[in-house]
Amino acid sequence: MKLCITEKPSVGADIARILGASTRRDGYFEGNGYCVTWTFGHLCTLKEPQDYCAQWKHWSLGSLPMIPPKFGIKLIADSGIEKQFKVIESLIKQCDEVINCGDAGQEGELIQRWVMQKAGCDRPVSRLWVSSLTDEAVREGFAHLRPHKELESLYVAGLCRAIGDWILGMNATRLYTMRYAKRGEVLSLGRVQTPTLALIVQRQSDIEHFTPTDTWELRTLYRDTLFTAELEPFATEQAGQKLLEQIKDKPLTVTGITKKKGKEAPPRLFDLTSLQVECDKRFNLSADTTLKIIQSLYEKKLTTYPRVDTTYLTDDVYPKCGPILNSLTDYQELLQQIRGKKLAKSKKVFDNSKVTDHHAIIPTGQPLPPTLTEQELNVFHTVARRFVSVFFPDCEFQQTTVSARVGDTSFKATGKVITKQGWKVVYPKAPKAADDKADKELPLFEKGESGPHEPLLAKRTSQPPKYFTEGTLLKAMETAGNLIEDEDLREALKANGIGRPSTRAAIIETLYKRGYIVRKGKSLRATDAGIRLISLIHEELLKSARLTGIWENRLRMIERGEYSAADFIAAQKEMIARIVHSVLSDNTSHLTQPTPANGNQ
Repeated sequence: MKLCITEKPSVGADIARILGASTRRDGYFEGNGYCVTWTFGHLCTLKEPQDYCAQWKHWSLGSLPMIPPKFGIKLIADSGIEKQFKVIESLIKQCDEVINCGDAGQEGELIQRWVMQKAGCDRPVSRLWVSSLTDEAVREGFAHLRPHKELESLYVAGLCRAIGDWILGMNATRLYTMRYAKRGEVLSLGRVQTPTLALIVQRQSDIEHFTPTDTWELRTLYRDTLFTAELEPFATEQAGQKLLEQIKDKPLTVTGITKKKGKEAPPRLFDLTSLQVECDKRFNLSADTTLKIIQSLYEKKLTTYPRVDTTYLTDDVYPKCGPILNSLTDYQELLQQIRGKKLAKSKKVFDNSKVTDHHAIIPTGQPLPPTLTEQELNVFHTVARRFVSVFFPDCEFQQTTVSARVGDTSFKATGKVITKQGWKVVYPKAPKAADDKADKELPLFEKGESGPHEPLLAKRTSQPPKYFTEGTLLKAMETAGNLIEDEDLREALKANGIGRPSTRAAIIETLYKRGYIVRKGKSLRATDAGIRLISLIHEELLKSARLTGIWENRLRMIERGEYSAADFIAAQKEMIARIVHSVLSDNTSHLTQPTPANGNQ
């Protein structure tokens, strides 16, 4: 008998149906030579401090840092989890072979291997690895099961992540709570949550301490076109007014006209983070809500695996793209514009070297059921429209620059005219801002023409940075604090992002739950508790997004077999030892309370 272990009951039921295991038992299906059972996500967790050492149950500065000689796992204390684990344990003893059918990613690998390890699995294990849960994809996955050993480095990276989080979270939380907390307060620190909070606190401080400055820009109106002086803005209105008086009675002469053709490629396909950013912007959905919705669409077989950090597809997906496009009934009229031509295959879309475990999020081609919620439809169509757009040609435009001179002062006006819509026909036309001069079509000018004009001074007041929204915070986490709009550069910086796409939403939710941040409208604000916590941390290691990004990169290198797990854990141990020594050497504060009654973190 072959035993399949999935990550959720709903996925288990689907796989059982596909395999012909049609008899329902308590906690599993069986039939056709298979048993199919499931976890409920995490059934196991790393042991708590008191599980290693009875003295560690009580919070004490003298016991820090707590470093177990060997990390172990235990079942999560829950009657439903304990009952399901006994089912899995019993089936493992009866089976001839185990097929790991967990979510095909680092967390899924960790969940399943911990359960098998706890159950003492000594049977041969293979791995189902699929990017969608359609019947076709699952059957193809079972026909090409991967060796268990092939995913070893993925598991090791997940284990290192969990151990690193334990070392820092358990020790730093106790350390800072006992050293600096007010009575009854717990100061919660974490490897990812603390630098994320630090980003929000620093942005808030930058805004609160921002001092606006005024400058004046010299412009002039000629033939209903606004020209801007090619000068540094004036620091005082008087200086600008002086030059304005000098030129107001002199004619403006057009000195040159340049026209330059340009192209704009379609936006990239979605990875999880960029989808969360888009849904925050368009639908005001939190990162956590978007993750739950796209996970639901994946489990309903409508979109591919969502917890991805790539915006590329592999070459083997290309032959499937035509049928997927044909399945999108809401877009058939639009797709008429590219019918009869070979489907575009851009290197910005298809690149095997940019895909490791899973490709970008795309539709699967399955028909939409009538039961989808409005939010599910919004997220699905966001994914579908982006998928459609990448097969359309580039948008083509003509950039026109008109140079002019008044006396000794040079002026310039620019305009941009779209000559071929290309992929932009896929998106409803966005309204232009009232002062959007760059996209305004200019009248026809001739070099050498001259005439009167109306100069003016435009006052510009510098603006503070904007508060983070969940979307802009996700971008900052993805690039270790660098707010980058350029897609190519953002892609390059992902290797050093903080957190993983699948965990960033949970980190933000943790900061909400612990009272360190609140949401005001769409913006995120640090609370007094969050600001105070960051002010207490003098160790850059704990709050630097850049340094946390380096640790994340090392975890990715472990996945690829390019970095030693032992070296990563040793570095975490060395780091927490330095932090403990530094905090205990701080004479600016004292113990403010005895050991908290509740030692949980």
